[in-house]
Amino acid sequence: QVQLVESGGGLVQPGGSLRLSCAASLSIFSLWHLDWYRQAPGKQRELVAGITSGGSTNYADSVKGRFTITRDNAKKTVYLQMNSLKPEDTAVYFCKSRYGSREYWGQGTQVTVSS
Repeated sequence: QVQLVESGGGLVQPGGSLRLSCAASLSIFSLWHLDWYRQAPGKQRELVAGITSGGSTNYADSVKGRFTITRDNAKKTVYLQMNSLKPEDTAVYFCKSRYGSREYWGQGTQVTVSS
């Protein structure tokens, strides 16, 4: 059974930083495309950042220059470094893996940016 487990969320003040981690029990982890999504209360889930099997990345305009997605294939983990956090970054953050028609989601981790 495939599992994706996020960690690293919490409460942080505006301007602060957090690093989210997502550990995956995927075989041949290096082949999977990995994404971070977020969902704020009353809003649709949105794509925050993605990283391909080759290491290419993409970001939502709202987080460009502040967030960085990376992956460690040896540890089967994807990270989201979040800097200069804003109150509007408050949401539940989910990681997703996809390969062909298969995709798996984690359970989410809460990030709250507030003074």
